[in-house]
Amino acid sequence: MPLVTMNFWAGARAAAGTATEAVEAGSVAEALALVLEQHADARFTRVVRASSLLVDGVSASGEALGRPLAGATTIEVLPPFAGG
Repeated sequence: MPLVTMNFWAGARAAAGTATEAVEAGSVAEALALVLEQHADARFTRVVRASSLLVDGVSASGEALGRPLAGATTIEVLPPFAGG
């Protein structure tokens, strides 16, 4: 299975207690399920589910999350933020 590097930003980093985590997963959806299971924390789950995801620099959502990964992948977990 491909190695997936998860980079957590802002509130996701605070909730995870780490900036980066690596898992072996066949899809983005599987990688997300693994990190949610590993942390088993309601705050972390809320932040991740509200976050935008970049997969190798490309926005991903919906059906794209279930597509098989071809190789090593980087997922950026970007929680909603405010600013001006």
